[in-house]
Amino acid sequence: MTPHPRIARPRLAHARIESLLVANRGEIARRVFRTCRELGIATVAVHSDADADALHTREADAAVRLTGNAPADTYLRADLIVKAALATGADAVHPGYGFLSENAEFARAVTDAGLAWIGPPPEAIEAMASKTRAKELMAAAGVPLLTPVRPEEATDADLPLLVKAAAGGGGRGMRLVHRLDALPAELAAASAEAASAFGDGEVFAEPYVERGRHVEVQILADTHGTVWALGTRDCSLQRRHQKVIEEAPAPGLTEELRRTLHDAATEAARTIGYTGAGTVEFLVSSDGRPYFLEMNTRLQVEHPVTECVHGVDLVALQLRIAEGDPLPAEPPAPAGHAVEARLYAEDPARDWQPQTGLLHRIDIPGSPGLRLDAGVTGGDTIGVHYDPMLAKVIAWAPTRAEAVRKLAAALERARIHGPVTNRDLLVRSLRHPDFVSARVDTGFYDRHRAALTVPEADQEAVRLSALAAALADTSGRSRFGGWRNVPSQPQSKGYRSEPDGTEHEVRYRLTRDGLAADDFPDVRVLATAADRAVLELNGVRRAFDVATYGTRIHVDSPLGAHAFTALPRFPDPTAHTEPGSLLAPMPGTVIRVGEIAVGDRVEAGQPLLWLEAMKMEHRVSAPTAGTLTALHAAPGHQVEVGALLAVVSDDPA
Repeated sequence: MTPHPRIARPRLAHARIESLLVANRGEIARRVFRTCRELGIATVAVHSDADADALHTREADAAVRLTGNAPADTYLRADLIVKAALATGADAVHPGYGFLSENAEFARAVTDAGLAWIGPPPEAIEAMASKTRAKELMAAAGVPLLTPVRPEEATDADLPLLVKAAAGGGGRGMRLVHRLDALPAELAAASAEAASAFGDGEVFAEPYVERGRHVEVQILADTHGTVWALGTRDCSLQRRHQKVIEEAPAPGLTEELRRTLHDAATEAARTIGYTGAGTVEFLVSSDGRPYFLEMNTRLQVEHPVTECVHGVDLVALQLRIAEGDPLPAEPPAPAGHAVEARLYAEDPARDWQPQTGLLHRIDIPGSPGLRLDAGVTGGDTIGVHYDPMLAKVIAWAPTRAEAVRKLAAALERARIHGPVTNRDLLVRSLRHPDFVSARVDTGFYDRHRAALTVPEADQEAVRLSALAAALADTSGRSRFGGWRNVPSQPQSKGYRSEPDGTEHEVRYRLTRDGLAADDFPDVRVLATAADRAVLELNGVRRAFDVATYGTRIHVDSPLGAHAFTALPRFPDPTAHTEPGSLLAPMPGTVIRVGEIAVGDRVEAGQPLLWLEAMKMEHRVSAPTAGTLTALHAAPGHQVEVGALLAVVSDDPA
């Protein structure tokens, strides 16, 4: 990478930071800005066109546009980011996580421009940037690790295998392989995804340890030789190899194992001359043997749980280390337990498909011990270009049981109106017996996803919520002369539950005593308003809050959160698609099409094309065996949700 031609004044070693640019977006940019404000440091944001009105853009003291939307054109353009820092007079760059945070050439370009780099030396990043090279280095240092498997030499005895991107992380460029004949295709897919996300398509394979736990150690090192091991975190609850729920400290570790992990982590840091914040990740087998996975040379998404338990601000410590300040000889002692849940705009019941659209409201109730790190707010639009994480919710308490209970309750009481999220999955996960008793491993969702995403629906709660929506709608219209206080004939209104599509018909009437619900003989309607209904069922009174956004209705109550679409009185007779139609499950870009043509025979489950949305690849497969009779997709095409991609006609009987 060529340094930017405009070189700032030479930076004095360990000069104080007065203005800082965050080379990132969303939640992590806001997180760094928060600490900067507390320390009196001016802040600079960079933003894509899609992020022109994003929270992090609005909150910074200054902001610089990066023309375009795709990461490759914006947040991965190191030259433009360095130029932005120089143009705004910033004297330091914080990379956040993801994007260029583990790019040694970017770190070098920042320092070559006379700016302070809030991270480890480029040489340390290079040592750990490639997981293959990092494993060689750690093996020489005596750190236990899994031995990589050469894909061309793999046998059935090596299965299952995990294909991983050599650069980057976050679950991108990862594939779990159970059959040798599937290995070439998964290697190609992982390489393509890694190249798109990190600009480096190198991948490797290693044995997949089933029932293993993902345990990591937070390290912090200054420029004076002090290296802290700031406790452990357990990040075993993952989907698509991306973390969902994290906690600190990792529960159930023996003192010997904890000491082994701490020693291995600090040895890894010392071996490469590390400074700043970093994380050393391990896979702990079911029999308690640890294996080095990788070292993330940056701040982790899940760093708040460590901050809560140790009472530190890791961003502030990063800045002080960059300014040359020494760390105390020993880290602060841990106290209590913290758990973090990542709130995503995605549908776990539909293979974790990312969701887009207008986020009308996001309101997480606050209380002592609760923390919210959010990248969005009500009124923001969730697009297709970036990771679908909306926020992180963190709970701290003196004990693990209290922290878990507090986090589950906060998520349950949250008001989240807009695209489908994983909120219900998070609540059920936190209350699952295996998680409550700390019997977790990386296969948790493989075993329990069906039960957690499609539980036995509480039909009574759904029906009552639909009734509340209808009564609130009626009450709202009555304020404008739509109803009179005289008995009426029964009225009905139809709703479709989201996202499962179940339809409900609600019948009600206006009597001289007020509104009454048909088909609900045990329900008394106590009060109604345009945004609220109070119902009594079998002597138990509950309030239902109703929010209406066009035809979309969100109902929140002690019985849970339910979303509905109001159905038209007269259905659209054209609202159907041809049998065998493959519709885009989300907005995105067609990145590959299989070697197929109209007229070809395809098999059920055969991959036909691939979409990229929110930095992840999504495979679109034939729903049934038959003949491809239409193909409307080509690489590079931008498609909206519901767009017709292809048609597969059944073979004649």
